[in-house]
Amino acid sequence: MSETNGGGLALVGYRGTGKSTVGRLLAERTGRTFVDVDDAIVARAGRTIRAIFEESGEPAFREIEEAVVRDLIAAHPDGILGTGGGTIVREANRRAIRGHGFVAWLQADADELARRLEADSATRETRPSLTSKGALAEIAEVLEYRTPFYREVAHLVVDAQSRGPAEVADLILEHWTRARGVPKPGVTPPCS
Repeated sequence: MSETNGGGLALVGYRGTGKSTVGRLLAERTGRTFVDVDDAIVARAGRTIRAIFEESGEPAFREIEEAVVRDLIAAHPDGILGTGGGTIVREANRRAIRGHGFVAWLQADADELARRLEADSATRETRPSLTSKGALAEIAEVLEYRTPFYREVAHLVVDAQSRGPAEVADLILEHWTRARGVPKPGVTPPCS
């Protein structure tokens, strides 16, 4: 995928890759609005993602998610969108994300993701298990399934394991700026 359609930026990747942290940094640096799909789902549903999965099932969750993605992009066409790890599973979401603008895929390996998620008590309490396997086996299986979808939408793949959030944000901003053909915020374009 090479072209961008809209003026926004979307961050995709497995949970624990730093999409929310990096998205907030990018919003601070660009003066754009950061919106988080998972936060908007929780606000709309009035319950945690885990509760939605347990009480209504994954199909109901994905319906809410699709509506939220559509609404957030419409409300913030030039905003920075932090997606849920599985947002890219639905074709309608992939189309919407591609249409939103530049897409950066944040990556980390399964071992690192398991470590990060285990260390985050909020994630353990509010996010559902997606398989009946242990954390590491689940992450590896789900990553294998989702990787083609992440690859399909991404303009940029970023190693979010060996880089800190600020470095990841710098790299994304550099590539996003180049893709849009405009100078970085606060940088005067050269005279012609």
